[in-house]
Amino acid sequence: MILYLVLTIPFVILGMVAQRRVTSTFQEWSQVRGQSGRTGAEVARAILDRNGLQDVEVLHTPGSLSDHYDPRTRTVNLSDNVFPSNSVAAVAVAAHEVGHAIQHQKAYAPLAIRSAFFPVASFGSSAFMPLFFVGIILASAGAALGPTVMLVAIALFALGVLFQLVTLPVEFDASRRAKVQLQELTLAPAGGQEGAGTSKVLSAAAMTYVAAALAGLAQLAYFVLQFVIPRN
Repeated sequence: MILYLVLTIPFVILGMVAQRRVTSTFQEWSQVRGQSGRTGAEVARAILDRNGLQDVEVLHTPGSLSDHYDPRTRTVNLSDNVFPSNSVAAVAVAAHEVGHAIQHQKAYAPLAIRSAFFPVASFGSSAFMPLFFVGIILASAGAALGPTVMLVAIALFALGVLFQLVTLPVEFDASRRAKVQLQELTLAPAGGQEGAGTSKVLSAAAMTYVAAALAGLAQLAYFVLQFVIPRN
């Protein structure tokens, strides 16, 4: 337990700090109107049309910061505080989600890998914990199958961590594409207050993925040690 706390607590704290930074940064730049005066929905539509993605819909989805691109339905889904807002934060988030649509159009390899991994990673995340503890119980009872069950559980968890790692280049690349599109369409300047605000919003969001990936790696290290140490 001590080992688990030592490995994971720093990254849990990092994740909380990163999430708080996203919220505070978004709130700060939600108060600043973008120079173009266009809403998040309008910016998304403009970038999509510019890139020949007229068949991709821009939809309103309930919630706060629930924005996402769905490659299955080819829709850009913008939240309550992005879809109708013309703030710097809303424009940045909308452009970022369209960045994923552009990745899909161009068959960006990390996005394809992440999409293919999602069902397996989702199953692994839900099945890992009960399977791992079953393995511990079997191993404690002296059953030969125990270590094998634990190893299968760790492999499933590793797939989830791999999904988080593949997510990093996908998110960073979407933000890079967002900045390029905003500048080329003159929807947001590269410099000045608005340019700085756009970069801050996108960077804060990226840090949440970095924190999640680091936390996943730390947990994976712990469970691998749990498997290895008793056998030595």
